[in-house]
Amino acid sequence: MEPAFSRLPALPSWLLSQTSLHAGRLVADGFAAEGARGYHYRLLGTLAEAGPSSQAELGRRSGIHVSDVVAALNELEADGYVARSPDPADKRRNVVTITVTGRERLAVLDVRVTAAQDEILAPLTAKEREQFVTLLRRILEG
Repeated sequence: MEPAFSRLPALPSWLLSQTSLHAGRLVADGFAAEGARGYHYRLLGTLAEAGPSSQAELGRRSGIHVSDVVAALNELEADGYVARSPDPADKRRNVVTITVTGRERLAVLDVRVTAAQDEILAPLTAKEREQFVTLLRRILEG
């Protein structure tokens, strides 16, 4: 759908925001089909890559506010994807660990993310995709 204001489609900022909205919907729909949310994917991925972490450290590493981390971890723990235990060095703090079931869940969500990426970038060749990602990184790193 073309916007009423004809200059918008020529603005990179508008194109980026519209593309971001489209991409976000595709990823969210893929996660929703699995009964998951983006926070679940980010937390499981962070735990798989970085290992056991405190809830605060998970928030910093995943870019999720600590209050949202707690709510998402409650959901993940209820489904058996993560386990929380008292930190031996500081009993006031929990250490969160991804479980075997959590790693399996992450693999399923990885498939959904990959499918969404393929759909988003379908109009581009493999070389164009690589260039596009490189350019996006440069813009983001500014």
